[in-house]
Amino acid sequence: MMMSRILGGALAAAIGLAATTVAATQVAAETIRFAVTDIAGAENLQREFAPFRDALAATTGYEIQFFPVSSRTAAVEAMNSKQVDFVLTGPAEYVVFRSKSKATPVIGWQRPDYFAQVVVMADSPYQVAADLKGKKVAFGDVGSTSTHLGPAQALADLGLLPGRDYQSMNISRNVAIEGMIRGDIAAVGMNFTHLQRIRKTFPDHGFRVIARGRDLPDDILVAGAHVPEAVVTKMRAAFTEQGKQLMASLLEGAEDVKKYSGGVFLPNVSDKDYEYVRSMYRTIGVTAFDNFVGN
Repeated sequence: MMMSRILGGALAAAIGLAATTVAATQVAAETIRFAVTDIAGAENLQREFAPFRDALAATTGYEIQFFPVSSRTAAVEAMNSKQVDFVLTGPAEYVVFRSKSKATPVIGWQRPDYFAQVVVMADSPYQVAADLKGKKVAFGDVGSTSTHLGPAQALADLGLLPGRDYQSMNISRNVAIEGMIRGDIAAVGMNFTHLQRIRKTFPDHGFRVIARGRDLPDDILVAGAHVPEAVVTKMRAAFTEQGKQLMASLLEGAEDVKKYSGGVFLPNVSDKDYEYVRSMYRTIGVTAFDNFVGN
């Protein structure tokens, strides 16, 4: 009788432990860890994305936890080690994510007027892109979609390649503009928003766009290969069915998220949409997409 009670108690404890383990697993499965590659630090992530996080949680029923990352490389490593589930990243970063982690495209985050251009002084002798042959052209950070890869591709689409047709350099934008005003640099690569700011910063000078690229591929939310397909499907459905509400909550953030103002979420995004980015990399001499250039 004593042995029966002991065995019965052990069995009950085992069942209870199993139930607790299952419950814990279910709770863990309901938590989504979310990172953004170009936002440094938990405080900035909170300031920019807290309203959106709360709205996404309410829409999906998942608990959304921020996972701050210090760099693009750290984000890839976190995804490969299953520490983070979903990452919002830029188009240039996406192709490396895809190569290194087999990340799945979930939703495109449209950025209106997101295109690259090459700018010269309005009173310069440079009228067409061909006039930049043999000249110095400045770009932004190495590997930046809209200040390096995009502008270089805009020139390549017009027949000019870096190193062959012009001297390429990567320097800070304000330094580059000041150099262009002095006449030391012929042109500067930038995006549309940058040009608007520059015109306000240097109101006594005129600027002209000499080359404009096509609209750039959008930012993209990707899922790690470890994320169950059902979770990916549910997340995509949230953006499809509640896109307006989620966008409204996103724009309640601080400053960085304002770049999405006027945009929409694009559920039909696919890997082939980023072939243009791969062509940009090839333009600057990068043929493998397994590392972030400029690191």
